[in-house]
Amino acid sequence: MIKTVAIQGVKGSFHHIVSQQFFENTVHSIECMTFDRVVDSLIIEECDAAIMALENSIAGSIIPNYALIDKYGLHIVGEHYLDIQHNLMALPNQAISDIKEVYSHPMALLQCKEFFKKHPHIKLVEDKDTAEVARRIQEGQIPEIAAIASVAAAQIFELNILAHSIQTIKHNETRFVIVKRTNSEVAENEINKASIKFEANHKRGSLATILNVLSDCKLNLTKIQSLPIVETPWKYAFFVDVTFENYEDFKKAKSVIDIMGEGFKVLGEYKNAKV
Repeated sequence: MIKTVAIQGVKGSFHHIVSQQFFENTVHSIECMTFDRVVDSLIIEECDAAIMALENSIAGSIIPNYALIDKYGLHIVGEHYLDIQHNLMALPNQAISDIKEVYSHPMALLQCKEFFKKHPHIKLVEDKDTAEVARRIQEGQIPEIAAIASVAAAQIFELNILAHSIQTIKHNETRFVIVKRTNSEVAENEINKASIKFEANHKRGSLATILNVLSDCKLNLTKIQSLPIVETPWKYAFFVDVTFENYEDFKKAKSVIDIMGEGFKVLGEYKNAKV
């Protein structure tokens, strides 16, 4: 049973919300300001699992997190999709006209940039975490500064929401993965999604050939992300998510790609949260 999870951010952050929604039992959160610290916490066994955002429907992939999972040999054991609603918040009795600066995570600022075009007097400042800024405002009773964070953060840190759902695209969803040091405990008959990594050489059609294997084995490609191989300029690794109805089909694909693709690795086998 998972008792402790590492999250990026503090209580009220979106990672914290995922920790409360994904696990059936109550879990204790270890608050980390960076994903590197999240991974360190997992590796040195401070926690049983970690939660990491991998992609957002507006901003795209969080590529460094793919690299962290791969580098440290972590295993994806589950996924969770969260509707992300960004809210502008500050101390009570503050109005938007009083706000001089907004501090928030770069991703949140990016997702809300159209809103702030209407308020050019506000300076946008990148920070480590959405909810942590909310906590800082409350603890320091800082006027004229606002945060972009969840409704949960506003409630926890007793801030007033000046504007609700300020993200540019109202349907804003982030995919989070749950990672552990060891492979999944999910039974084979329940596994219907997997994350894999492989490298393709520069021969014509090498990538297409591997993708055709996935199709021939009745796998549905839901995500493909390339990442440069630092040690080898102009060579790329591919991170791929696939879904399937029969685990035997995935086993067949694994055996073929293991022969055809360089550096083949299974990053995780788990349940598809979108089913």
